[in-house]
Amino acid sequence: MAIRKVLVAGASGLVGHAAVRHFASLADCEVVAVSRRIPAPVGGAKFLSVDLLDQRRCREVFGQMSDVTHVVYAAVNEKPGLMEGWRDREQMQTNLAMLQNLFEPLEAVAKNLQHVSLLQGTKAYGAHLGPIALPAREHSRRHPHQNFYWLQEDYLRAKQPGKRWYWTILRPQLVIGEAVGSNLNVIPAIGVYAAIRREAGLPLSYPGGPQLIFEMVDVDLLARSMEWAAATPACRNETFNITNGDVFVWEGVWPTIAEALGMQAGAPEPSLRDASGSARANVACGRDAKARGGMGYDCTQVRSAGARGSARVCRRVVLACGLRLQFGREASVRYSGQHDQGAAGRLPRLHRYGRHAAQMVSPIPGIASAATADAMTKGTLRN
Repeated sequence: MAIRKVLVAGASGLVGHAAVRHFASLADCEVVAVSRRIPAPVGGAKFLSVDLLDQRRCREVFGQMSDVTHVVYAAVNEKPGLMEGWRDREQMQTNLAMLQNLFEPLEAVAKNLQHVSLLQGTKAYGAHLGPIALPAREHSRRHPHQNFYWLQEDYLRAKQPGKRWYWTILRPQLVIGEAVGSNLNVIPAIGVYAAIRREAGLPLSYPGGPQLIFEMVDVDLLARSMEWAAATPACRNETFNITNGDVFVWEGVWPTIAEALGMQAGAPEPSLRDASGSARANVACGRDAKARGGMGYDCTQVRSAGARGSARVCRRVVLACGLRLQFGREASVRYSGQHDQGAAGRLPRLHRYGRHAAQMVSPIPGIASAATADAMTKGTLRN
């Protein structure tokens, strides 16, 4: 059996870690996973700590990978403020340099390189700048704005002619899944919000945000699409939107999320402040409402909802769940990466929203009981 050697860059992130899990599960694949932070181990994968901005380290590591046949590039560099960074030309050049630092030494030695999967997203359609044309088509004229997507894409386009390898660009919208310690992940943000509300004795009220229509993609589906793209000739040098195939708004699916977590869905309590608001503690996967899926939550709203000592409530949840709490205008609550891996703390895997709604609270004690998990297994979430 021919062996594919898959190099995954950005292996500690939501998308990269899913790619590692998927390709490592295939009998004909060897996986090398690189990231600055070494995530939880995955059977069948070798992890290396590499800073893609360290050019010398990249030459040392990737210049020896002559047997790599496939690349999944899911690495990204973000700046504080997130959306502001997307418009920063220096940040754009940083993301281009990261790809170049990996690919230049790799391509020089990997003579059997066959395919490169490159991740983009709805920023390709200008979704971070304003309303976009619908439906968003992959072959529409390139949206006229500066973007590191274009720098990376043009780099690969210029390198590929006459070579044996091909590229495929994948554009998911809102990616959901399991990635402990990954900030760009809306699932743990919802879990933390639920933990705070339960600790305060409050129902799981919808926290508000822009009424945006979303398409989700299960991160494991996205990982499988990478294998499909690499193995399908029709995908060579093409771009594809990748979603689960249905649409939703957060307020519409919120009662189902509450039910999955064994909580009551209270009346909506919009609490997101604008950028000029006072100091706050956001429960967030990113640092901007649009970036984290159109939702926002202010810990100080626990007090306004009728619970005294909101800081004490947040602190109890932080201590119980192994979180780090940072107060301030751009602060966020994040997973520390320390959590119980025992059976009592891990819920069954369900499909689409349902299975990830279970996973999002698996590190958080007391959010969902075994009975709740069993009920979720029998009836998956639907919006």
